[in-house]
Amino acid sequence: MYAIAINDQTLVWQPHDAPRGIAADEVRIDVAWAGMNRADVMQRAGHYPPPPGESEIPGLEVSGTIAEVGRSVERFKPGDQVCALLAGGGYAEQVVVAEAQVLPIPKGFALRDAAALPEVFATAWLNLYMEGAAKYGERIVLHAGASGVGTAAIQLCRAFGNPCFVTVGSQAKLNACKRLGADAGWNRHEGSFVTPIKDWGGADMILDPVGGDYIAQDLQVLNPDGRVVLIGLMRGRDAQIDLGHMLMKRQRIIGSTLRSRSPRAKGAILDALHAHVWTKLANGDIKPLIDKAWPIQDADTAMQHMIDNANTGKVLLSVSGEG
Repeated sequence: MYAIAINDQTLVWQPHDAPRGIAADEVRIDVAWAGMNRADVMQRAGHYPPPPGESEIPGLEVSGTIAEVGRSVERFKPGDQVCALLAGGGYAEQVVVAEAQVLPIPKGFALRDAAALPEVFATAWLNLYMEGAAKYGERIVLHAGASGVGTAAIQLCRAFGNPCFVTVGSQAKLNACKRLGADAGWNRHEGSFVTPIKDWGGADMILDPVGGDYIAQDLQVLNPDGRVVLIGLMRGRDAQIDLGHMLMKRQRIIGSTLRSRSPRAKGAILDALHAHVWTKLANGDIKPLIDKAWPIQDADTAMQHMIDNANTGKVLLSVSGEG
């Protein structure tokens, strides 16, 4: 098969060994589309290696067609169109993955749109409603609101009764987020978000892929018993915070990653998505926001688009062009 290799931080489409034979609980997927994520950018830079034993090929989500199933697989058969959450290996013509990490594509969806679902919606659902334990009516702040995860999280907030405030990098992105359902927002180039969020009523939960000096500001706008769920380190891993403020307001900072979780844990997240979100996708209440797609041979160009923060929504790579 062909797959992406990282050569001197360049993404190269070249011949590669096909995935090994499948285990009893695994499926083989012929990949049609792959989603691009910030984790792929970090992996290319050498800062986010795959978990031990996982593929060195980047790519954490795909859509495609089942080519082969293991003997104990019950939910899928060859020919089924699916999407999958991966620990790696998605930028390739084939992937092998545990059945638990695979979902049927929502009714009415093409394979192209389905590739925009697994990683971002799993990340958003996990961190809003499992790690962050957001309750109906709680106020949520989403940093990087125009990202793939951000645009998914906005729609989940709207669908499940959580007012949300976004921080973004331009007025155009802020307008796009409001069209998706964000209640309010702030362009980070206009200064600190602290006063605008306090004026909005503060936050009961913050989804933060930024880290660094954002954490101290997060705690300033977080209401008593509030939670910060940290999912990324775009502004670095070091933060100086007032522990006394955090203590007196009973605030919590929760670190969360998805990639390194076990197939069983990922399966539980996808089961929750299927139960709570798939129907809303099928009836059009929620739609993945796709920014732009490139042929996988142009993965470097697509990744630079993401690095430049030029995307609003999901960046996709076409592997077979199907769907």
